[in-house]
Amino acid sequence: MSGRLVILGYGNPSRGDDALGPLLLDRIADLAASGPGPDLITDFQLQVEHAADLEGAGLALFLDAGASCSPPWRLERLRAQQDVGYTTHALSPAAVLAVFRQVYGKEPPPAFLLTVAGESFELGAGLSKAAAAHLESAAGLMERLLAEPDAGYWQTLCA
Repeated sequence: MSGRLVILGYGNPSRGDDALGPLLLDRIADLAASGPGPDLITDFQLQVEHAADLEGAGLALFLDAGASCSPPWRLERLRAQQDVGYTTHALSPAAVLAVFRQVYGKEPPPAFLLTVAGESFELGAGLSKAAAAHLESAAGLMERLLAEPDAGYWQTLCA
């Protein structure tokens, strides 16, 4: 991998399992604390400004919770694609990559989305038991991804 690894974890910690992205990012911070690690970015939602976080990156990983994800998690390769909307807020990861391409006039770094299965997204809810188990499984996957930050290897783990 040429360039740094950028990991963006997003979700609302006040909405139960929607906290999975930021919680997994916290786990990564613990795993990466022993040395120079990836750039870790957390937010409630993805916005156009996150395209700037990818400048100079050699690899990107987006972390999110998903109600329709098969347990425990799904890893997928992303392609730049514009969202079909009129707002510049709450973008999909693919739309962030499209903004990167538009702003910088070049292809974005190889990017992946790790979606962790969640089931309870109500305001004020805590993390569900199922989501806590899925978080543990995703943390195990993160150990493997961080040990080998290579798009080719990551592709072999995709669904």
